[in-house]
Amino acid sequence: MVAHFRDKTQQENSSSSSSSSSEQQESKPEEVPQETEAEIQQMIQKRQEKIQEIKHSVDLSNKNADREMAEGVRVFSALKESVERGQAELMDFIKEKQKRTEKQAQDFIKELEGEISELMKRSSGEESPSCSTDSLKLLQSVRSMIINHRQPTRNWTEVNVHPPSYEGTVVRAVVQLEEALTTEMKKLVRAELNRIQQYEVDVTLDPDTAHPRLILSDDGKEVSDGDVGKNLPDNPERFSLNPCVLGKQSFSSGRFYYEVQVLRKTEWDLGVASESISRKADTPLCPEEGYWSIWLRKRIQYRALDDPPVRLLLRSRPMKVGVFVDYEEGVVSFYDVHTPALLYSFTGCSFSEKLFPYFNPGLSGVRNFTPLIISPVNQVMEIELMDCIDV
Repeated sequence: MVAHFRDKTQQENSSSSSSSSSEQQESKPEEVPQETEAEIQQMIQKRQEKIQEIKHSVDLSNKNADREMAEGVRVFSALKESVERGQAELMDFIKEKQKRTEKQAQDFIKELEGEISELMKRSSGEESPSCSTDSLKLLQSVRSMIINHRQPTRNWTEVNVHPPSYEGTVVRAVVQLEEALTTEMKKLVRAELNRIQQYEVDVTLDPDTAHPRLILSDDGKEVSDGDVGKNLPDNPERFSLNPCVLGKQSFSSGRFYYEVQVLRKTEWDLGVASESISRKADTPLCPEEGYWSIWLRKRIQYRALDDPPVRLLLRSRPMKVGVFVDYEEGVVSFYDVHTPALLYSFTGCSFSEKLFPYFNPGLSGVRNFTPLIISPVNQVMEIELMDCIDV
């Protein structure tokens, strides 16, 4: 019995020892590979470099902010001075006209008062002499009347003081102010264009997306409507209904800019489009459908295809349009390069996929045979007189 108890105790101890050993094995942490000293130093160095990169970005942002604020103060100060100067000139002009009117009235009143005084003198001192037997007294009275005779008084029937007309005075002043604002705006846009043109990218047209009617140049820089559709593979990327084509290049970050010549065209679409746009359906061109674009129709009808569309009232017909995109800021802007002028900006956009340059040369109707041409920044164009006529 003692032996039996001893065996049982040994079994329990053995089982307890085995269980404890198993628990120790289970609770033992996994060994983590240890980096070498060189790897650790490299990781430290990369993080230090990232810190410097972030600091540099902040410094650059501060400089840009300071520059924009200084420019804003300069521009608005100049505009304020223009407004105040225009207002002062308008007030001076109105006051001067009123002064001339008052002086004319005062001159008339003075003349009238003089005539009244003269007439009163005649009434009291120049009455006809009474009958007298004294002939000498009669002669003296006649002589006095001749000496004191005055020029005939003015006929005042047609004399009036006409209040000056101020019709159009304020309008003309505002027009002058508008001209000053336009001049200042051109300076601003020119400076802005000079900055954003540094983000120029090389855009070429993607033939795999081109509608069968379209004709693309060999270098992929020109597109026009060919009237008749070609027999091309109906691949998923190709537009089937509308005569459109996308650029080969896509952008999913940063900023990019390109220019398109629209000279001598009567209709076109330009802008950017999301990768997921429908190529086979006739969808409206609007941000909700993945398009940020502007168009020309009937030679003079310009619209920004926002939601709702915005009619663009332009002073002149653009000959070259610049397209600028800031992906992170959610901005798509269109510029008349030669005027220069900002045509329209889509702001507050939320991009989540690739963007492609978008082109539609329009159907080759009357006077719309010329192609859309992707052209380098600052390229000189041959311009005909008719192309310079205002809208």
